[in-house]
Amino acid sequence: MSFIRRVKQGDRTYLAEVENRRVGGKVVQRFIRYVGKEANGRTVLSTSMSDVEVEEVKLYGPLLVLHFLATEIELPQRLGAYSQEILSLVYAHCLDYRSLNYMPRWFERTDLNFLLNLEGLTEKRLLGALDSLEGLDAERWQRELFGSVCRHYHLRPSGVIYDVTNTYLYGRHCPLAKPGKDKEEVKGRPLIQIGLGVTQEEGFPLFHKVFDGNVHDARTLQDLITLFGTYRLGPGLFIYDRGITSGRNLQDIKRLRWNTLCGVPLNTALKKFWRPWANPQRLLQLPNRHRVGHTIFYTCLQPYQLDGVRGRLALCFNERLQRDLRESRRDEILHAQRLLAQNQSIKPGLERFFDARGRLRQETLTAAEEFDGYSCIFCTRRMAEDQMLSLYFDKDVVEKAFRSLKGITHLRPIRHWLAERVHAHVFLCYLAYLLLSLLQYRLRNTEFTAESALLELATMYKVYLRDSKHIFQLSRVVALTKKQETILKSVDRKLLTQNT
Repeated sequence: MSFIRRVKQGDRTYLAEVENRRVGGKVVQRFIRYVGKEANGRTVLSTSMSDVEVEEVKLYGPLLVLHFLATEIELPQRLGAYSQEILSLVYAHCLDYRSLNYMPRWFERTDLNFLLNLEGLTEKRLLGALDSLEGLDAERWQRELFGSVCRHYHLRPSGVIYDVTNTYLYGRHCPLAKPGKDKEEVKGRPLIQIGLGVTQEEGFPLFHKVFDGNVHDARTLQDLITLFGTYRLGPGLFIYDRGITSGRNLQDIKRLRWNTLCGVPLNTALKKFWRPWANPQRLLQLPNRHRVGHTIFYTCLQPYQLDGVRGRLALCFNERLQRDLRESRRDEILHAQRLLAQNQSIKPGLERFFDARGRLRQETLTAAEEFDGYSCIFCTRRMAEDQMLSLYFDKDVVEKAFRSLKGITHLRPIRHWLAERVHAHVFLCYLAYLLLSLLQYRLRNTEFTAESALLELATMYKVYLRDSKHIFQLSRVVALTKKQETILKSVDRKLLTQNT
């Protein structure tokens, strides 16, 4: 397919129609004809406008930005023989991914054939691209890509947040999937687990890994700490939730010379430890009050050894959460009481609150309510209480990462059943989230989010014009709005010149 190239001669710029051809394994450019010139910032065609027809209108703006961000971190060079097909899938996941067989139709509506120098797209080629990802050494590949991100953005990460989520698959034949209850409390779906580590400040992903659906959250981190150790970052702070906490994880992170900030489940031993301080009248004193966003905590801090690792343990009390939990439980108990009076079954788990005659066991209710609204966090680094609470409870960056993975990048539901293609699908979503996080970082001083910016750029089309007399093609980008200009400037001013 031919395209228009600028040719400078002295102080003048002419437009020439050229085409790329592969000769002897090399791409060479063949001149076809001159079609016009540029004067005073405008294009002057060497033909009458009456001979020019609009041939195609292609989606361009969002793809221009995504491809620029991918190229900056050398992503195309890292993806092997199917790099262009893989990139088209990654960009689709950022914008409008539906399914693999829909991709060729979506591709035709975009200007990706120009940006990626990719003529056409078939489902067979896309499946080949997915299968090619199996040949990557995923752990080393992610480490090297993150190194490229750090070099380009001059990062020296000092904090990492780790979390685990699950997602469900269509069908029940994938060996990775195990039936269970997902994060939306839906039971029986075939699930896989995904562990994700992101930088604390920027939310850039360092690594991800897919696990069987029945692997415990704490075990996922055990597997990934070895990978994290190869990044040679730090020292810094590793932050994760209470469901991931284990003695082995604490010790392994300590051996990497990183500190830990983690949640700790309030088990029987810790409840016994905290009872002298858990009296609300003792805890609800002004010096113990700390605000994290819109939430008020009252805290008590004590030295503590957790599985042989020294640190400080904080008891955190949220009065509003206590009230909400108690009222919710009491509503359920009263409803269960009415059902029992009518000899009907009640919600599983509520039986313990009633005796054989259906009478309330007050002592069981009192014990269940004792630590409502309390949580516990542990830190091996000495820091002020307000900083400790803010870092742990304000982990919005990793929650946003999972929202992006599941929402914008269309992680779920996964429609593949071969294990290798499930891994590949998650990998594509991981790369899509990486580009979204880079875009979000570039937009940090604007009112735009990555998602809203891509939506705003969706009307930035490239229009292809054809001269019916001389049979040449010319493309122009529609005039930019002020918001589109702001977005492009925030990403890189060079993008403003790439409008032909």
